[in-house]
Amino acid sequence: MRRLLPDPAPLDDDALVEAYRLPPGRSLRVNFIASPDGATTVGGKSEGLGSPGDRRVFRVLRALADVVLVGHGTASAEGYRPVLPGSAVGRLRESIGRPPTAPVAVVTRRASLDPASALVTGAVSPTLVVTCAAAAPDRRAALAAAGAEVLVCGDDDVELPAALSALADRGLAQVTCEGGPQLLRSALAAGVVDELDLSVAPALVGGETRLLDAALPAPVRLELRQLLEEDGMLFARYAVEPEGRQPSSSAGGR
Repeated sequence: MRRLLPDPAPLDDDALVEAYRLPPGRSLRVNFIASPDGATTVGGKSEGLGSPGDRRVFRVLRALADVVLVGHGTASAEGYRPVLPGSAVGRLRESIGRPPTAPVAVVTRRASLDPASALVTGAVSPTLVVTCAAAAPDRRAALAAAGAEVLVCGDDDVELPAALSALADRGLAQVTCEGGPQLLRSALAAGVVDELDLSVAPALVGGETRLLDAALPAPVRLELRQLLEEDGMLFARYAVEPEGRQPSSSAGGR
C-alpha cells in the first residue's frame, strides 16, 4: 500500500491504521467499494470488486469504529455476522488497544432482521436493531427476546440523526456505515455524513447496484483528504463539506 496524497510514502500495517484514525468525538464515516462506472456489486455482492488491499482497509475501518452501521438489505445479501474475538477484525482491534468486539447496528424500518440469524444469536456485543415505531411490535419483541437491542428512532421511518444520537448515548460515537445505497443516500440527504471512504476498483461492470439508488435533493460536495493505491485499486478519503449537507431526512429501509 502506498500513499499518493497528501504526502507520498509507502504504508505498512501500522501506518495504514494511522492513516484512517479519527480524532475523538462523534463521527459518521461511510465505507464503499465501487467501479469507476458506479457499480458496487458483481452478481449482487461487493466481494467481486474487492482486493487484498480493500479487505485490509475494511478491517482497519471496523477496528477503529465503535459500531458498524448497515442497512438490512446489505446485511442480508452479504451474509453479515457479528464482530467476534479471534476474528481478523477482533485481533486487529486488540492490537491497537480496542475491545475485541464491536456491535453491528442494522437499520430496518420494518424490524425485518431474523431473530434466529447468526448476527443476532452469535453476537458477543449485542446486535442493535435501528427501527421505528411503525415496525410491528411482535417483530421488535422477538428481536429483543433473541438478545438484540432494539432502538426505536422515529415514527413512520428511521430518523438517522436520532439514531446516531441514540448510539452516541451508548458510548458508540464513531460510526462506520457500510451501506447499502439507500442508506447512503438517506444519510447524505439527512446531512449526517462526515466522511466518505471510497475504494475504486479497476474494473467496469455496468448494470448492477449503483453507489446511489436515486438522486439527492442537491449535490453533496466532497473534499479529497487522502488517496492511497495498491495494485491499481484507489482508496480515497473524502470529507463531506458542511455546505453540501442537506436538511434532515428519514432513512428508509425495509
